[in-house]
Amino acid sequence: MPPFVHLSVHTEFSLVDGIARIKPLMAAVRAHEQPAVAVTEQSNLFSLVRFYTAAQAAGIKPIIGCDVWVASGDRPEAPHRLTLLCQTNDGYRKLAQLVSRSNLEGQRNGTPVLAEEWLDETDGLLALSGGAAGPIGTALLNGHDVVAEERLKRWNERFPGRFYLDIQRVGRPREDEHIYRTVDLCLKHDMPIVATNDVRFIEQADFEAHEARVCIHEGRALADPRRPRRYTEQQYLRSSDDMVALFEDVPEALANTVEIAKRCTVELTLGEDVLPDFPVPEGKTRDGWFVEQSKRGLETRLQQVFLPEDVAAQREPYDARLDYELGVITSMGFSGYYLIVADFIEWARANGVPVGPGRGSGAGSLAAYALQITDLDPIGYELLFERFLNPERVSMPDFDIDFCMDGRDRVIDYVAERYGADRVSQIITFGTMAARAVVRDVGRVLGHPYGFVDQLAKLIPFELGVTLDKALADEEALAERYENEEEVRTLIDLARAREGIARNAGKHAGGVVIAPGPLTDYTPLYAEPGGGSVVTQLDKDDVAAVGLVKFDFLGLRTLTIIDWALTTVNQERAASGEAPRDLNQLPTDDAGTYELIRRAETTAVFQLESRGMRELIR
Repeated sequence: MPPFVHLSVHTEFSLVDGIARIKPLMAAVRAHEQPAVAVTEQSNLFSLVRFYTAAQAAGIKPIIGCDVWVASGDRPEAPHRLTLLCQTNDGYRKLAQLVSRSNLEGQRNGTPVLAEEWLDETDGLLALSGGAAGPIGTALLNGHDVVAEERLKRWNERFPGRFYLDIQRVGRPREDEHIYRTVDLCLKHDMPIVATNDVRFIEQADFEAHEARVCIHEGRALADPRRPRRYTEQQYLRSSDDMVALFEDVPEALANTVEIAKRCTVELTLGEDVLPDFPVPEGKTRDGWFVEQSKRGLETRLQQVFLPEDVAAQREPYDARLDYELGVITSMGFSGYYLIVADFIEWARANGVPVGPGRGSGAGSLAAYALQITDLDPIGYELLFERFLNPERVSMPDFDIDFCMDGRDRVIDYVAERYGADRVSQIITFGTMAARAVVRDVGRVLGHPYGFVDQLAKLIPFELGVTLDKALADEEALAERYENEEEVRTLIDLARAREGIARNAGKHAGGVVIAPGPLTDYTPLYAEPGGGSVVTQLDKDDVAAVGLVKFDFLGLRTLTIIDWALTTVNQERAASGEAPRDLNQLPTDDAGTYELIRRAETTAVFQLESRGMRELIR
């Protein structure tokens, strides 16, 4: 077995200090013939699922961990760094809870911090001391040997047989002194020692691109002599041979990396959907209640659509279609999903929150129409159910539910109250560096004048999905400047290394997850620096991978405007003694409306207002 495993690696999802992309990272680990690797982002588990799946696909053992800041009991005002690694699935759940708690309760100047007492129960977790930045390393370098020994005793008691003193040789000041003192401490107290390389990028040549990322995050210029230089060009993914040569005087520190890799095994359950329990009346099953409610709802709909004397003659295709849909939905286990959506839509309408009539493939479901999830008759409009659910292509249903922007959050609050606030959350999304934006950012950190950078950025086509490579291939003026101007070439090459990398965390426009138990059993949670709304640390694809079901609560300003207009109209009609207008009774074949659409006068008409749609209409 190779004599070294990297146990401290930050990827692009560390957001502040890493540029390693997951798949190239796994390829590099495989090329070095290293059997395992630990990804330990700064205070988050954003990359958890994509790292886990990419490592397995590459035949590499994924070690799940995190670099955390801990406010120690003797100096709570000065947090120290520790690296926590998961030995077991219970350890992973514990880490998810700790990281979530640091985000929700421990924010300090935008940095999530753990209180030391939160680590009283650490079963399933293994800790590295954090090197020179850790609680023991800082005491040693400050000449406080007694304090260092007291801290070592305390942390070893918290992680009995699972605490390792961490050493690094990446070219930082006083490293040799730290290593000498740490080795001495290990010998004195019979403690294990481990070597890490504190990896921030894959190749040594990536250092400048990494520094550009740090400068972009901190709003500094690369050439600024006053900016902190916290990283070195040695923090790349070294080969095992490199690490052996680097630590030939401390071979035990290398052997322990392999030992730790053997001790850490987490197996995530992916691809198995989990839904919250929807309460049904006593004596009823979920499927039975769903079927009963759907059939009762269809009867109500038929009474609304047809004259009483025509219902019997028209019902056959509806009954046949509903029976077919109910069979598919119950056999696929999605009864609960329909009931949950129908419930919060019913609450919204009952509490004055306008709801859209339905759109997307979900409008093809007669069961949704029967449960008043949608207001479109799929048989009358010849809409296909199989576009929404198909037993030959099993995937979760996904209704796009539109709510008035003013009332959307009230509906989410209702869901949190109904299922438990610890089980409901909105979903994270990651902003990435697009071609134009990365050129502007890199130009700024390189110290170029605004006009120079602005000229280059405007040479990049303003189109969806454009890349710098595509822009160089398609735009002759940009390619010419790239070939002939060294400053332009340097800027664009540096920008290429940053293009597409995760830049910041935000909130998904409409995605909400509802878990059957505490969310931290499935995903860690994140809060924006300084507080703010709580979201999952896994994005929409990754929450789906761990089995959580996404519900779309979309805030639509069009519905808000319609509600304002309808309120105004009905106030005037009431004043004149007329009956109020009901949107559901408006004709769908109004000639004046179609004439307005033909003229492409569709500004503020949802999904018909873009230039492309107006040109298509014309």
